[in-house]
Amino acid sequence: MSEVDGLTWARGRGLGPLGDKMGIELVEFGVDRAVATMPVEGNQQGVGLLHGGAYVVLGESLGSMAANLHCGPDRLAVGVDINATHTSSATDGIVTGVCTPIHLGGSMTVHEIVITNEQGKRCSTVRITNAIRNRPGFSFYGTA
Repeated sequence: MSEVDGLTWARGRGLGPLGDKMGIELVEFGVDRAVATMPVEGNQQGVGLLHGGAYVVLGESLGSMAANLHCGPDRLAVGVDINATHTSSATDGIVTGVCTPIHLGGSMTVHEIVITNEQGKRCSTVRITNAIRNRPGFSFYGTA
């Protein structure tokens, strides 16, 4: 892949309607590290804690986008497995997800996303595996 400014690429591509509804904001974006924030407000479960599914949405958004940046034009990364372990709770403010690759291959990627609260305490760890597929006539980088 030619040199691409990851943050410009990711912001141009967008996180989709769900990411927008959840208030996810990209802060840093590259193949080796991607960072985004998400507000707790509006994403809580009934007892006021950040919903476990919201952690997963943040993690999958970062991991899938990072995998697609890695795979380059004319290829598509698609999620095949995701899991999350919640170890603490966020009740207000924002959470920050930091995505780093565990494996960047030609047919598969694996990313770990560590999500912390404003005090820096880990709340959730998400791991996502994406399969990379050829898709002739398709490109996230513009017209194929």
